[in-house]
Amino acid sequence: MKKIPAGEFKARCLKIMEDVRTYRTPVVITKKGRPVAKLVPADEEAIDVFGCMAGTAEIVGDVEAPVVPARAWKSAR
Repeated sequence: MKKIPAGEFKARCLKIMEDVRTYRTPVVITKKGRPVAKLVPADEEAIDVFGCMAGTAEIVGDVEAPVVPARAWKSAR
């Protein structure tokens, strides 16, 4: 992990942020040699699996009716 003084971070902020995004390496910002902040790359947005196929299927026929007629079943009484 790279450490950088706050004054240097202030002078090169945009370049450092671009490097963190590109190389995905965190940077610790120090003040008088002590860590005060940590700049880490943002996570990529995850694709939500719920609803991703909405509108791609079509319901045809009666979805509540049984597939096999009731009289075809032999029940044990």
